Amino acid sequence: MKETIKFYTADFPIPVRNRGSVKASLHAVAKSYGFSILSLNYIFCSDDYLLEVNRTALQHDYYTDIITFDLRDNFNTKTVEGEIYISVDRVKENALEFGVSFKNELHRVMSHGLLHLIGFKDKSEKEEKEMRAAEDKALKLFV
Repeated sequence: MKETIKFYTADFPIPVRNRGSVKASLHAVAKSYGFSILSLNYIFCSDDYLLEVNRTALQHDYYTDIITFDLRDNFNTKTVEGEIYISVDRVKENALEFGVSFKNELHRVMSHGLLHLIGFKDKSEKEEKEMRAAEDKALKLFV
């Protein structure tokens, strides 16, 4: 079977442990919404690296924990193809701020990007509430 979820480093060591179970959990999240993952790349990086991606690709000049790029050619399919950039610096700080483990916050952010590719938004208060509920549901699928 072709590997559909891959982990890369931009300028930060890949923080994912038990990669097989994390990949299986991400597939389970997608499946719970009727989606399958064709190609999903997670790129782990520093705050500074992601800030530059944010500036260059989105013309945004602020730090963020995640940027998701949907790479599908056909948006009418129930498939996922994308790249998700994650600032490990942000994940560490958010874990401290929210009083959760780094692993929990990492899984939440990884799920957050996948949920965007599935179709969840988080711009409005209502969308943000729906996204948080979906993240909580996703975290229950991690082993």
